[in-house]
Amino acid sequence: MALHYNLSKVYFNADNDDEFVVKTLRIFINIAPKLLTELKNCIEQKNYFLVEKLAAENQSKLELFGMTSAFEEIVLIQLWANRQGKRKEIKETYKSLENRVEKAVKEIRKDFKL
Repeated sequence: MALHYNLSKVYFNADNDDEFVVKTLRIFINIAPKLLTELKNCIEQKNYFLVEKLAAENQSKLELFGMTSAFEEIVLIQLWANRQGKRKEIKETYKSLENRVEKAVKEIRKDFKL
């Protein structure tokens, strides 16, 4: 039972093609850690433009995988970048996002033996 993700939209988009779903999952578990690293580096460097861009590009991925709370957090990160806030204002939000994504990736790997 998936606790940290929901694949209903993935299955719907894949027209219940299990092979396509697994390919989509593999892509996600490979890019998610890279996204987190890049996002963290951009936040640390206060590269607001790239933070906003990364957040915007990845909102749909989190929504696709039914990660509602992570989606909301990445929106908050995007808004923080847009208003060019202080790092300490977004630190906990980023940590929570990172934790949620890491748990989802770990659970997907376990559930699908990837």
